[in-house]
Amino acid sequence: MLRSLSKVGQICITQLKASNGKSSLMTAMAQHVKARCETYPRDNIKRFHVPDDKVSWETDFPGYSPTEYTSKSLIGTLEKPRPEYSDPDPKHSPVEFEKLKFNDLDGDLNRCSHVTDVYEIKDGYPVNPMGRTGLKGRGCLGRWGPNHAADPIVTRWERDKDGKIKKDENGKGILQFVCIKRKDNGEWAIPGGMVNAGEIVTVTLRREFGEEALNTLEMSSEEKEATLVSIEECFKHGKEVYKGYVDDPRNTDNAWMETVAYNFHDEAGDSLGKLKLHAGDDAVGVQWMSIHKGLKLYASHHDFIKEVVEMHGASW
Repeated sequence: MLRSLSKVGQICITQLKASNGKSSLMTAMAQHVKARCETYPRDNIKRFHVPDDKVSWETDFPGYSPTEYTSKSLIGTLEKPRPEYSDPDPKHSPVEFEKLKFNDLDGDLNRCSHVTDVYEIKDGYPVNPMGRTGLKGRGCLGRWGPNHAADPIVTRWERDKDGKIKKDENGKGILQFVCIKRKDNGEWAIPGGMVNAGEIVTVTLRREFGEEALNTLEMSSEEKEATLVSIEECFKHGKEVYKGYVDDPRNTDNAWMETVAYNFHDEAGDSLGKLKLHAGDDAVGVQWMSIHKGLKLYASHHDFIKEVVEMHGASW
């Protein structure tokens, strides 16, 4: 359930008891910040300015007139049909749009939210449960409503030339994680991606890591199979770090990012820690990056990394 918080810009990490008795991480964002960036990414579209105190839909904002924008690449033409991952546009395909099943399973596609049991539908459009963004439409997101992603956080301990774990001045071990440089904006990020319709999240995690950090897309079928087999066992033992809304610059009033982030840790550094990294797909760079609190990462990734550090009692 979405929680209302009063402190502007704060991200409150709350430990809640799950039905199985274990503690599951929920993140409630009082104010999404990157989702209100002045200029929408990639397409240089100006958002309508939304002050911190006007983000909530419960707050009156009589002059609110968000920019409307959906990328033409998502709509399609007679010569070039819309991409498979893109929903129909109500102005171009109204009959198809009306058949979409929000807050439910829509064929193989899950349109339910990780954030709230039921998100509002207004004038036929899903409403961002975190509040106003200054932009309506889909922007460059493929789905109306929640767009589900999965983020694999692969970690190991940083070691010296003798193989000993490096520690900070407080005696805490220093973690490293596999980090990619995004092609679209040059920012460093966790190598995640979108969950395909009908796909199990664990499959998405393995696939996206392989494509972006190991460049399996350019491998022969034999090489790809061998690589995925080599990481499969490690990816069976991940720990959920986060499941919920992502403060992403691509978000709009009607479409937003949600993710499930898992940590896959190589304690001994002899399995995932020895993988040969090679940037591929949407990445132009990849490396093992040492973790510290000054890291500048894409979207909400900094917060996911901080949670992993706390899980391992590592240096921050």
